[in-house]
Amino acid sequence: MFLTRFRLNAARPGARRLLSSPQALHAAVMSSFPHILPGDRTAPDAPRILWRLDHPARAEVILYVVSPDRPDLTHLVEQAGWPAVAAPETPGWQTRPYSPFLDQLATGSRWSFRLTANPVHTIRRKDGEVRKLTAHLTPVHQMGWLLEPGRQQRAGIRILEKPAAQRLLPPGTTRQGHTHHGDRYELTVSDTRTLAFSKNPGSAGNRKGSVTLVTATYDGRLEVTDPDALRRTLTQGIGRARAYGCGLLTLTPLTPSPQTAP
Repeated sequence: MFLTRFRLNAARPGARRLLSSPQALHAAVMSSFPHILPGDRTAPDAPRILWRLDHPARAEVILYVVSPDRPDLTHLVEQAGWPAVAAPETPGWQTRPYSPFLDQLATGSRWSFRLTANPVHTIRRKDGEVRKLTAHLTPVHQMGWLLEPGRQQRAGIRILEKPAAQRLLPPGTTRQGHTHHGDRYELTVSDTRTLAFSKNPGSAGNRKGSVTLVTATYDGRLEVTDPDALRRTLTQGIGRARAYGCGLLTLTPLTPSPQTAP
C-alpha cells in the first residue's frame, strides 16, 4: 500500500477544471495507474483507490491518494501542478509506503484523524413508500452518522469523549431537541459541501447524467479498538461515494494528554 500527497496549483485552468468535477478528478486519479485500463475501473475486482481533497489554507489544495500500487502523477503535474520545477528527484508529488504505518497500529493507541465522507441515511416519508437515500445536512446529524456504534465498531475505532470540564452542556442536555455531539465528543465537522456535477462528460444538461453529492469533513480524535478492522478502513474507506473523494480516513499522531477522557 502507498500514501501519496500532491499539491494542486489552483491558479491553473486544468486544476480548476478538476476541482469543479469529482468525476473528472476521479478519472485523473485512476489514470495514475497504467495497469488499470479505463474499461476495468468499474469492474468488481478493480483495486480500491481512495482519494481526498484537503483545503488547509484559502488558496491551498492538497490531494491525498491511498492505493495498493505506486502511482505516476506526471499528467496531474502537467495539468494542475508546477511542471517547470519538477525533476526526477522531486517529480511534483510525494509517495511513501503505507504498510509500515499500518503495521504499527495497536489496540488502545490514540490518533487525531480527518475524514471526508458522504453521510446518508434512508427515509420513508409515508407508509408504503419505498425508502429513499437522503443526505444528512446538519452538523449534528452528520456527526451522529459517524458516531453510530455499529459504524465505529466496523471501522475498528472509538471516537474519544471530551473531559467533563471541557463540555459546554451538562450531560443529557440537548439543543433543538437533539443531543449536541460536539459538546460530548472530540469531533467537529469542519467543512460541508454540496457538489453538483455531470457523471458523463457528454451529458451536460441531461438530468439523468447529473450527480448531487453532500460531503462532510470530520476532524477529531479516536482510539483504536480493532487494528485489523482499522487497517481495512484505512485502505478500503468508509461509507458511500468513494469514487468521488469520500471515505478516506487519515491519522496523525496524538500527543498524550492527561486531560483526555478514557
